[in-house]
Amino acid sequence: MDKDYSELIEYLDKKFANIEKDINILQTGQTILQTGQTNLQIKILENASEIKKNRELMATKVEVNTLVDAVDAYMKQGDEYRQEVVMLGNKVDRHEKWLEAIAKKLDLKLEY
Repeated sequence: MDKDYSELIEYLDKKFANIEKDINILQTGQTILQTGQTNLQIKILENASEIKKNRELMATKVEVNTLVDAVDAYMKQGDEYRQEVVMLGNKVDRHEKWLEAIAKKLDLKLEY
């Protein structure tokens, strides 16, 4: 019967030794965190100031919307201009055909 208990005791002793190691690691990690807390706070403050600088440089939603509206207005003007040029080209082609028809009826020779 002693043998059964000795095996159990050895097994549990190994398990508790592993748990003690884990606890020691956690405790040393906590002390490192506690002593390094000032460094962490400094890093947080540095990051906050960098974020503030970046935010000042960034465009706001209103500014972006204003730029998008301006680009849309220029696109609309460009589209209207293109349509107008196409219409004028068609008109010139139509006039050219009329002039050729008139010249043909009047028996005139058009020179280019």
